[in-house]
Amino acid sequence: MLKKCVTINILNYSFLPNNQYHNVFHLREDRSGIPLIDDMELHFLELPKLGDHAAPVESGGLVNWLLFLKGVDKSNWEVLAMNEPVLKKAIDTLEFLSQDAEARRLYEDRQKYLHDEASMIEGALAEGEARGEARGEARGEKKKAVQMTLELLKLGVDTSIIVKASGLSEAEIIALKKQN
Repeated sequence: MLKKCVTINILNYSFLPNNQYHNVFHLREDRSGIPLIDDMELHFLELPKLGDHAAPVESGGLVNWLLFLKGVDKSNWEVLAMNEPVLKKAIDTLEFLSQDAEARRLYEDRQKYLHDEASMIEGALAEGEARGEARGEARGEKKKAVQMTLELLKLGVDTSIIVKASGLSEAEIIALKKQN
């Protein structure tokens, strides 16, 4: 059973041909509209469609977060954060990082470290994958050479010719001859 996968795309441009700032998509069959699965959900939040005059919602919610992300005037931050403890924390963190050059430098250093670490891991995975592929190819070539050698031995071909054709050593061919 799949776990639900929700994708949230916050866009600073208009993407979809409607006036809604929040659109939600699910996987459905084109003609009948029957849902394939309810485990995938795509949200598109388009900041320009929110409107410059959108009012903060007193009960909190998505609009407040989007106004914050859109860059609403700092004078409105208190209203936004009033009923959103997590949004208040984000605002406090942003203000802290904005005021203190050393804190901002430390934050940027941490972000760089995390990015570098992710790049190293990605590079190591790619290198390991390449090595694994090379080993697999070498094993496949060896197996092919052994199969060819066995066929040539059945046909009575001279060992010196098989060495040249297969790339196997004379000792390997003699060992295969003894096994079969």
